[in-house]
Amino acid sequence: MTWSIDLAPLIDWRIIAVLAVGAALVSLAGLLRRMPGAWLRALASTLLVLALLDPSLKEEDRDVLPGVVAVVVDGSASQGLAERAAETAAAREALEARLGRLRNVEARWIDVTSTGTDGTELFGALERGLADIPSDRIAGAVLLTDGQVHDVPERAEQLGFNAPLHVLLTGSDDERDRRLVVHSSPRFGIVGEEQPITFRVEDIGPRQTSGRQRARVTISRDGEPVTAMNVTLGDNVTVPVEIANGGRNIVEIEVEEAPGELTALNNRAVITIEGIRDNLRVLLVSGEPHAGERTWRNILKSDASVDLVHFTILRPPEKQDGTPISQLSLIAFPTRELFSVKIDEFDLIIFDRYQSRGVLPILYYDNIARYVEDGGAVLVASGPEYADNSSIYRTPLSAVLPAAPTGNVIEEPYRAALSVEGDRHPITRDLLEGAEEPAWSHWFRLIDADIERGSTLMTGPGDRPLLVVEREGEGRVAQMLSDHSWLWARGYEGGGPYVPLLRRLAHWLMKETDLEEEALIAQGRGDELVIERRTMADTTGPARVETPTGAQVEVTMEEVEPGLWQGETPVTDLGIYRVEQGDLRTLANVGPDNPREFADVLSTPEKLAPVAEATRGGIFRIAQDGDVSVPRVLPMRSASSMHGSDWMGLETTDASILRGVRAVPLLAGLLGLVLLLAALTAAWYREGR
Repeated sequence: MTWSIDLAPLIDWRIIAVLAVGAALVSLAGLLRRMPGAWLRALASTLLVLALLDPSLKEEDRDVLPGVVAVVVDGSASQGLAERAAETAAAREALEARLGRLRNVEARWIDVTSTGTDGTELFGALERGLADIPSDRIAGAVLLTDGQVHDVPERAEQLGFNAPLHVLLTGSDDERDRRLVVHSSPRFGIVGEEQPITFRVEDIGPRQTSGRQRARVTISRDGEPVTAMNVTLGDNVTVPVEIANGGRNIVEIEVEEAPGELTALNNRAVITIEGIRDNLRVLLVSGEPHAGERTWRNILKSDASVDLVHFTILRPPEKQDGTPISQLSLIAFPTRELFSVKIDEFDLIIFDRYQSRGVLPILYYDNIARYVEDGGAVLVASGPEYADNSSIYRTPLSAVLPAAPTGNVIEEPYRAALSVEGDRHPITRDLLEGAEEPAWSHWFRLIDADIERGSTLMTGPGDRPLLVVEREGEGRVAQMLSDHSWLWARGYEGGGPYVPLLRRLAHWLMKETDLEEEALIAQGRGDELVIERRTMADTTGPARVETPTGAQVEVTMEEVEPGLWQGETPVTDLGIYRVEQGDLRTLANVGPDNPREFADVLSTPEKLAPVAEATRGGIFRIAQDGDVSVPRVLPMRSASSMHGSDWMGLETTDASILRGVRAVPLLAGLLGLVLLLAALTAAWYREGR
């Protein structure tokens, strides 16, 4: 309980002040002149002023609140190196015992990990942990860490409390480590071109040999080694790396481990480069004008990544109508330039209702077949001419064409349908958009053919093949055995998905990685690693995952839709995850390319020293010669320094909770009236004598 005097003036305090000054002056004059009854008048004046102030004796019932000390325990990945985890556990146990013996001290434990963040953020956790505690109750804070903290405030005032901050430091001061630092790297690159990457290798710590040392560095792309070299420690090294494919290219640089170093986790740096394809060059050759010719042209011209060269054969060699050559404005078809000199510059050649009528010499069909075998792509959109004697299948190009015409042309209405393989292939898998049966418009022509090899993705009447794709050598071939896709483009009977179908078909032929039918993809989503497997097979086995720490995890794959399997595994560490499934391998980088958590892992007091000093706190290295020693904890009043060589102080607080108040008036009521009247009567009586 606490006692105090409380005043509650009955009138304005300024009037009371004037009266008090006047009474004091009159009383003082009387006392100085030794007038009879002067001291009685002074007493009466004083009682009158006090009565106007209405004093009361106040009794407060308060409960003293304990001071709160926050203990932030660093459980980040760097705390798992060497003996730091054991040191942390031992220090925590000892600190719990010492804080438990203190009266009026409440310990609040805050555990912090670096999972899902780029680095160790102890002060953000400290702020959140004390958000519900008034600043006057905070007795101090203790950080149990290796000193590698990445959210240290610039000023002590940003902590939000005026109490000491102490640091218990794990690790030792003689640690050594080797790290690889990326100086500059590109974010984007043109597929097929080289991009420079600059890096250096550093050895840090006290135990370094004299002279300029060298280390072995290996550079890999998407998990496959590209080159290896010896580099001088501390020197910037620039290496050109080719961008192999569109989309993500994960380049990994790894340096050999140094003897006695703390960890090899930061001996590796990862750079993710987004591969951008230069404009794809497509040659479209239309054998003759027809209703669907502009469908192909419009699809390809609307694609910003495609440079289109389009020729339409308007005047075949056999056409002789007597028109003089000088009067013809038609451009001669540059067969030699296109199919001999510059054929390898094209990513895709499309023959749209083309027939062999002597425009293209037989030798050039051999060039086209070789072009496919060497990695090129050919798409044949067939009309009735594919079934007759002028079919390009009657040329050397047949060596790479999977569909052999039977000579029959089927003229009847039908709806294109997806085959079993089409349900799984990325070109056609989601064309139905969840529907069981296609609601597309009818087509009215199909070129009958026997499929010698390849995959049939779409079928026509009687389950006859309509769309066939095949890999030939290093290249790819596709055949559309109808010339009625333009009906979808014109919106006949509601049309159909001609844009996604034709665009995906063209990009699959040009080896777009997102359309590979056999692919393994892994990426981090939140706190999980999601693995996707695209395959044409009926089943697939589990995926094997290697975590950044080297642990092996087996992930069961489940089919989420035809041709697409998926599995998930929790993510516990930031870094590179290696995934294998069958013959396929892929990498997934979870978190930033080079997380700050492992950029520097040496135990150090340097980062926390300024804020500890500004709050009058101390830094203590707890591990000495294999033993863990925690300083004594002392509660104390505010001082200029709150630590010593073997002790750390916590500031005592005066925080309390008011339970109740009782006030006793001193000059109110009958007692006050009696005292005032007695003083006035005595003064009057003295004057009357």
